[in-house]
Amino acid sequence: MRAVVCEPGNLVWREIADVSAAPGEVLIQILAAGVNRADLLQAAGKYPPPPGASDILGLEVAGVISQLGDGVTNWSVGQNVCALLAGGGYAEYVAVPAAQVLPIPDGVGVTDAAGLPETACTVWSNLVMAAGLRPGETLLVHGGASGIGTHAVQVGAALGARVAVTAGSPAKLEFCTDLGADVAISYRDEDFVERIRAVTGGRGADVILDLMGASYLDRNLSALAPDGRLVIIGMQGGVKAELNIGTLIGKRLTVLGTSLRGRPVDGPHGKAEIVEAVRTFVWPMIEAGTVRPVIGARFPMDRAAEAHRALAAGEVTGKVLLTL
Repeated sequence: MRAVVCEPGNLVWREIADVSAAPGEVLIQILAAGVNRADLLQAAGKYPPPPGASDILGLEVAGVISQLGDGVTNWSVGQNVCALLAGGGYAEYVAVPAAQVLPIPDGVGVTDAAGLPETACTVWSNLVMAAGLRPGETLLVHGGASGIGTHAVQVGAALGARVAVTAGSPAKLEFCTDLGADVAISYRDEDFVERIRAVTGGRGADVILDLMGASYLDRNLSALAPDGRLVIIGMQGGVKAELNIGTLIGKRLTVLGTSLRGRPVDGPHGKAEIVEAVRTFVWPMIEAGTVRPVIGARFPMDRAAEAHRALAAGEVTGKVLLTL
């Protein structure tokens, strides 16, 4: 089969060894793969795959089941599906644990569904399973026009939260508002701490979903309401910062750092549990039209390097897909 292989300074579409379904796995013939910032980090040598995972890039795909491993009875050959991966998505085929496979939601094309598994699992596991977002609370989403951000805005609104976002251009802010954001904040021209306090009567946000990390830590704590929860899912702004323990204790704050890729399949907080929760709670939102995949750009799989450059430059609103 063919796959995108990381070579010094480039991503090359070439032949590699075939893969097959082990016991408990399904083999998917890939029609599209989602592009995530974790892929950019891995391609740059900064984010190695977990032990035992494929070293091929790609954390989410959609396609057709072509083989069932021993013991798999809940899926069928020929079925259109999407799947959450630990790696291996930039290829013609991928083997994945059956518990990480999802049906294509009604009303979503197979190609567009490739932008859902990693995104939906990240958002639901963090906003709901980790941070416990509740109706009536205020949610602040940094990077609201990103793949994760556009999904988080819609899910937060569907859950009955008041959603605020940060983004870097008027067009992106308007897009987020159209998706359901109540408050749009330009991180280039405004202080998000002052703005979130202003729109909440001085209280602050109950939950913040943050992909910046160190550079936003102090301001995120300042922007949180009493008993607020900060969920850090990225490190675009660095990995080290001072933590004001006085603010943390004084407002009874919770700071959570989470990742999805390295989790085990089974057990508490494992991928199987998260995937099942997404199927139970998020898929009905999508099928009802309340939440939709936001696809900003599509590239052929053999042009993965161009897709990475577009994502890195911040040119795209929503998800970037690679198609076959």
